[in-house]
Amino acid sequence: MSFERPYKGLKVVDFSQGVAGPYCAMLLAQHGAEVIKVEPKEGDWARNLGQEYGQHSAFSVTANLGKKSIVIDLKNPKSQSILDKIIADADIFIEGFRPGVIERLGYSYDRLKKYNPKLIYLSISGFGQTGPMSKKPAMDPVLQAFTGFMSENKGSDGHPHRTPVIIFDMTTALYAMQLIASTLYARINEDVGRKIEISLMEAAAAMQSIRLMSGYMDGPYTHASSPSGTFKTKDGWIQIIVVKNHEFIKFCNAVGWKDFLNDERFSSNAKRIGLEKLLTEEVQKLFINKKTDYWKKLLTEAGVQNEKVQDYSEFVNSEQIKILETISWLKQPTSDAIWPIPNLPGMPKLVNGSYLSTAPALGQHTREIMLDNGYDNKIIIQLIEEGVII
Repeated sequence: MSFERPYKGLKVVDFSQGVAGPYCAMLLAQHGAEVIKVEPKEGDWARNLGQEYGQHSAFSVTANLGKKSIVIDLKNPKSQSILDKIIADADIFIEGFRPGVIERLGYSYDRLKKYNPKLIYLSISGFGQTGPMSKKPAMDPVLQAFTGFMSENKGSDGHPHRTPVIIFDMTTALYAMQLIASTLYARINEDVGRKIEISLMEAAAAMQSIRLMSGYMDGPYTHASSPSGTFKTKDGWIQIIVVKNHEFIKFCNAVGWKDFLNDERFSSNAKRIGLEKLLTEEVQKLFINKKTDYWKKLLTEAGVQNEKVQDYSEFVNSEQIKILETISWLKQPTSDAIWPIPNLPGMPKLVNGSYLSTAPALGQHTREIMLDNGYDNKIIIQLIEEGVII
């Protein structure tokens, strides 16, 4: 154990697929835990989401760095004794099936805790373990719609839009990680573990707490300050935020709005919000005449909050990113692609070729895991021939 790898010595068995459960398990691996990813013959379905590069996609690389992969047929009767042996000394078990599925497979908390009483058991679902929607399948876009997020994320066409950032899967993983962390701490003085239940729906609600409450109490979203927003320039877009009076003064001085400085109509943020339509139109008429970099330089020098709207390539290649080494460029098994993988905040940098920087190929560690759990080569070969493991 160390500050760098505080979970060294912990063992995690990860049955989950997709993003939420696997990303939580990946974080545990980065903190030092041994994470065994249990996959079906066709692999975690996240391996096939979006563009595929060998046996990986952006989803599966992000969520599985630092894990070991074992492929085993959960429906084969011989698989349970193998997995029971692997789980027997595990500290954490993670599953993300729809409610009822894990019980049918034979890996309920009630059964596992009988032979591993200190096990911390994490169940991740879409809408929760009970209730009228509990059995309904739910990926991130569905939760964006259900929880109100999409209704607020409207484009110029007025239509609700999903964001392609997998925000609620990732948020669920982070909430799950902090629940596991607190449970591990409490378990120091306990003789038993516990079951943790978390859903994408609950995580989405918690993540949106501020906007959810203000939206419920006050109605549809409006800007909290003016002039603020995203504006078209001659060659792109720029985001500005002007809140306090001294910021408005700086903005006016920078862009040459001398008449606005002494106009009583704009003397407070509350008054400016009341005239948001006017201010927005005036800013847009101004900004469209020059390029983004001109406005960025001008406003930055004036001390006004602003930034160019960049795409991911621009962001990854920006000077600030390079100086802070925010991105590591890594290869992964089964493909020659080079991935720009963000380093985890506050964690050691990912290094090309290292164990923690590698998402495993499908079944890459099956033989290793079987040997570690007392199976000899003869039995392993027999189980492979019988299709129990791969």
